Amino acid sequence: MITKQEKYPKLASALGMHSLFLKREDLHPYGSHKGRSIPIMIDKYINEGIVHFAISSSGNAALAAAYYIEKLNRDRENKIKLDILVGQHISTKKLHKLEEFRNDHINVTSHDRPIQTLFNITKDLSIKALRQSTDDNALLGYREIAEELLEIKDLEAVFIGTSSGTTAQAIAETFREKKNNNGGKNIEMHIIQTSSCHPMADNFIDDQSIDELSIADAIVDHTALRRGDLTRLIKENGGNGWIASNEQIKIAQELVSKYADLNISTNSALSIAGLMQAVYTGKTWEGSVVCMICGE
Repeated sequence: MITKQEKYPKLASALGMHSLFLKREDLHPYGSHKGRSIPIMIDKYINEGIVHFAISSSGNAALAAAYYIEKLNRDRENKIKLDILVGQHISTKKLHKLEEFRNDHINVTSHDRPIQTLFNITKDLSIKALRQSTDDNALLGYREIAEELLEIKDLEAVFIGTSSGTTAQAIAETFREKKNNNGGKNIEMHIIQTSSCHPMADNFIDDQSIDELSIADAIVDHTALRRGDLTRLIKENGGNGWIASNEQIKIAQELVSKYADLNISTNSALSIAGLMQAVYTGKTWEGSVVCMICGE
């Protein structure tokens, strides 16, 4: 098991629940759950002869790519190149982390429209875009998370903050396959988005009262190309979509600090904020629920 998943009975009790686990993807060696998928994508394309990559990221995916390429380059004579494109509103903390990787082979640049810049750069077919929202190779690494979660024998639901939906889709697909192949039980998938970006959650909740710049800055995918597939999976497994306000995110952080003695990021707190809403609406589970703590 790459990251730990532990029970937090005091936090569960505070939320009025039977059993709650936190899946600590923030402790992944590459900084977040993105470390599950980005290296697999990079390896695949290196095997096809690609040695130059570009990524547009709010931080976590780019950090995973930088960690992994830096590791690969230690033992390579033919160095791998990486162009990291960030937006103007990236958090200062994440930008500083990324700039620590800057060298002759890893470059970090800021853009008004990083996605458009990525499209322009990768018109050169020798440069491969690492874009999880459009590349199904990205799904492969996240299946590993589902396998680990299934070690929780009474697992009934998973809550996860969602931008492109790639992680949630891979986990839900793996759960469905296991259920169909061995008669396993249904496991709900709940996605949480922010007041700034909620194109997927809009398929489940119509709340136009939330309209503010979110303090959770990793949820940025307004295009939501995976919306159709993920929505169908969630409706099939009985899950839901939620929108977290800044106030709810802050309360979630405070609860985790008080009852689990953990300081989690605003992005990681999305899962707790979604769970809070589900419990408030009367949702209950007899078994265990997992909240994904995904990273900065």
